[in-house]
Amino acid sequence: MTDPLPHEKGFHVSWDQLHRDARALAWRLQGVAPEDGWRAVVAITRGGMAPAMIIARELDIRTVDTISVKSYDHQTQGQAVVTKHPDAELVGDGHGVLVIDDLVDTGRTLEVVRALLPHAHIATVYAKPKSRQLVQTYVTEVSQDTWIFFPWDLALQYVEPYRGRT
Repeated sequence: MTDPLPHEKGFHVSWDQLHRDARALAWRLQGVAPEDGWRAVVAITRGGMAPAMIIARELDIRTVDTISVKSYDHQTQGQAVVTKHPDAELVGDGHGVLVIDDLVDTGRTLEVVRALLPHAHIATVYAKPKSRQLVQTYVTEVSQDTWIFFPWDLALQYVEPYRGRT
C-alpha cells in the first residue's frame, strides 16, 4: 500500500459546512447554558472568530471579545503566546463566558486560555483525540493525523486527480 498523499488525510471544510457545524455547536451550547444565560463570547483569534460570530448570533449574545493566542507559523506549531487579552473586567475568571475556537489539536492554545479563564466554558467546532478532554463541548471529532483545511485558507482552483493520470 502506498502512503497517502497530503490531501488524502485532509478534511476540507466549506463556508456552508462551517456555518452548519457552528450552528450545531450553538444548539449544544444552549443546552448547557448557565441558568442566567451566557454573559459573553470570547473568540480565540483567528480561527474562532467565524464560529464565535455564528454562535453569538444564534444564542443572541451581544457581548463578544477576543483573545489572540499565537502558536502556529503557517503549519508549524510552536509555543503558545497570548498576544491580545480580552477585557478583564468583562470576562473575570470566566464564569458565564463561552470561549470559542475552530479546533483543538494539540491543546497548547487551550491550556493557555484555560489558565487565564479557569471557569469559562470552552467549545470548539472540531476536536482531535489528543486534546478533546480540554473542550467541554464540540461537534465533530477527526483523527489526530487529519489536517483540517478551513475555508479562509482555501481558494477554488483545479486539483490534479488523486492517483495517476488518465
